[in-house]
Amino acid sequence: MPATLSQSTIDQQSFEEFLHARKEPSWSIQQRREAWQLFCEKDWPQRSDEEWIRTDIRLFKLSQYSLPSNNTPARSASEGIQALLTEGVNLAGDTSALNSQPTTSCLNAKWAEKGVLFGSLDELINSHGDLVRKHLFTRAVDPNFDKFSALHAACWSGGQLLYVPKSVVIDEPLHCLSALSGGGADFGHTLIVLEEGAEATIMCETASDAPNGGGFHCGATEVILAPSSRLRLVSLQNWAHGVWHFAHQKAIVGRDASIQWTIAAIGSRLSKVNQHVELVGPGAECQVNGVLFTEGKQHISYHTLQHHAAPDCRSDFLYKSALQDQARTVWRGMIKVDPHAVKTNGYQRNDNLLLSASARADSIPGLEIQCDDVRCTHGSTSGKVDEELIFYAQARGLTRKEATRPIVSGFFQQIFDRITIESVREALGQAILRRVREYT
Repeated sequence: MPATLSQSTIDQQSFEEFLHARKEPSWSIQQRREAWQLFCEKDWPQRSDEEWIRTDIRLFKLSQYSLPSNNTPARSASEGIQALLTEGVNLAGDTSALNSQPTTSCLNAKWAEKGVLFGSLDELINSHGDLVRKHLFTRAVDPNFDKFSALHAACWSGGQLLYVPKSVVIDEPLHCLSALSGGGADFGHTLIVLEEGAEATIMCETASDAPNGGGFHCGATEVILAPSSRLRLVSLQNWAHGVWHFAHQKAIVGRDASIQWTIAAIGSRLSKVNQHVELVGPGAECQVNGVLFTEGKQHISYHTLQHHAAPDCRSDFLYKSALQDQARTVWRGMIKVDPHAVKTNGYQRNDNLLLSASARADSIPGLEIQCDDVRCTHGSTSGKVDEELIFYAQARGLTRKEATRPIVSGFFQQIFDRITIESVREALGQAILRRVREYT
């Protein structure tokens, strides 16, 4: 019978109980212990740190949350929690977790017969330990990055794994749902590995059972793409407006491989996300599309890095933010080009639409170029809604709210046009427009 975890704060005792309940390979337990040691040694981020100077977490209290317990009665994560991205979509597979515990998982037999692995990382680490050990925290996410990354590496639970063998092309999307209820904690880890010539589409989303509920997410996403592989990845952050969200996301892109990564953040109380893409093989490409919509007193911060570590690579980052009420966004982007990464073509842009006089958007693009013969450009814009457009629409019988909606939709249209999955385009568009209030 599995051990029962105490419902106390996250401390040494609860961590030892958590480890005892995991029943994992010895190498994984050792990896967790090393990460826990890092967590104990590291200080909490300070406002004086450049990484955190625009993000205040003084109100966040880790003592309010507990490590996940495998004794809590399991139920479907979709019970009472709506997934936005799957309506009308034929899925190759689906997996879910609730409060960092795996609940349901399925994969169509035709893909399993071709060697595809998809489902709970908590389970697959035991049945396919050699594969997981090769990639988990080895090349992408670094547990030593900060205190949150160390905590995640020590306590991850309720994660997902997608592994696609060489030359296998999955022509149907897969879906992952991570859900929170009752102000719980989520430590989900997503690991995606595509072998040479493989292709896949995966949609990962988060959700809560109450729109204003609380909670804590400390998660990570690791993507490893072998030469000539292709991945379309959608990440939708749709937590309740009381959730603290901290995440580290990194993709390693090999020779002639490519990733199209669509980021959407419309939930949480505060989000602090580090998103890195490293192009490690000649001819590698990445396109990252970011959609941020904030309201109330939400704070969403994204720090992005396009790292060109090989020649003849291309990166394209486009982030758009719309803010209303007293919300705030922070986008800090960097294009880094290594000394031998000639023929680099890097682009980054951040546009912000202020729907309130009290909203604030900070945009800090940057370049770090260590070689010649490259093309790197960046840009940023911030502005309010054009009153002439509002007046024009009102003159044709629309209210200010009705006039604002098509303006917001048009602002995001450049990113929507890049999204090749119709259900994702429609779901994101409708989710944003439902939140638009009258422009003030």
